[in-house]
Amino acid sequence: MEEKDVSVPLDVPSEMRVEYAKNFIAATRGTGRLMLFAGDQKVEHLNDDFCGAGISPDDNDPEHMFRIASQALIGVFAVQLGLAARYGMDYPGIQYLIKLNSKTHLVKTEQQDPFSSQMATVEQVVEFKKNSGLNVPVVGYTIYLGSESEHKMLRQATEIIRDAHANGMLTVLWIYPRGKAVKDEKDPHLVAGATGAAATLGSDFVKVNYPKKEGANSAEIFKEAVVSAGRTRVVCAGGSSTDSAKFLKQLHDQIHVSGASGNATGRNIHQKPLDEAVGMCNAISAITLGNKSVEDALKELRPSKAPA
Repeated sequence: MEEKDVSVPLDVPSEMRVEYAKNFIAATRGTGRLMLFAGDQKVEHLNDDFCGAGISPDDNDPEHMFRIASQALIGVFAVQLGLAARYGMDYPGIQYLIKLNSKTHLVKTEQQDPFSSQMATVEQVVEFKKNSGLNVPVVGYTIYLGSESEHKMLRQATEIIRDAHANGMLTVLWIYPRGKAVKDEKDPHLVAGATGAAATLGSDFVKVNYPKKEGANSAEIFKEAVVSAGRTRVVCAGGSSTDSAKFLKQLHDQIHVSGASGNATGRNIHQKPLDEAVGMCNAISAITLGNKSVEDALKELRPSKAPA
């Protein structure tokens, strides 16, 4: 992919169009697909996903994720601004996505509809890029459609996309239908509504949950969401850790059956020991960026090392 091949949105100023194209090519490794390694869960899930049964002891240290991202082939590594500021000086070769909002999982929907307020601005990220020298081609933001506070998040997302494009940066919206008004957040029709909302807001990518419906093939019903997104590219959340071969098969279906443009994976990577995690990243990238088969991707996996 070359700069001329990138479709630049019209809200990108003329003087930033080349910058936007360069960032798009960099983030997608010239493929148009996004391999997003999600490291934003230290806030989202607190320590539940980083310490406990079945999780490598390595994962309790935040630097574990930076080690993975620096050694594996990925598109972008999603973290909050604070983590990038604390560790980025030792990992300048990583391409970062700065997540601009987050919330914990402590307040349940039964108590209050979710609202994830903006914690950092695009302007602050631009200033951080200048001061740090880090490569930050993308920013991200979560919206909970169906929440009583959705109007606030929609407004913040609109401003973030405008400001990001004004600076030649890309955006990824995490959009999850969630709240007391939402009966089934993985309903395929509702997931398609979420991707359509992302398109309306003008986001470059949207991250959604893989739909589920009793008696239906998820890869087939996910097509509705991909079409609904139009020119906004769809990536799927990885979810909780599962068997690696099963995960890779599902990812291959999402791309080659449903038409998705990549993945956003966290726990299925960082909960593993470093060597296994790097292998899993490379297997995911083999499918997402390298257009490889599941069989070829499985060759990237590395066996666990027995304790000394």
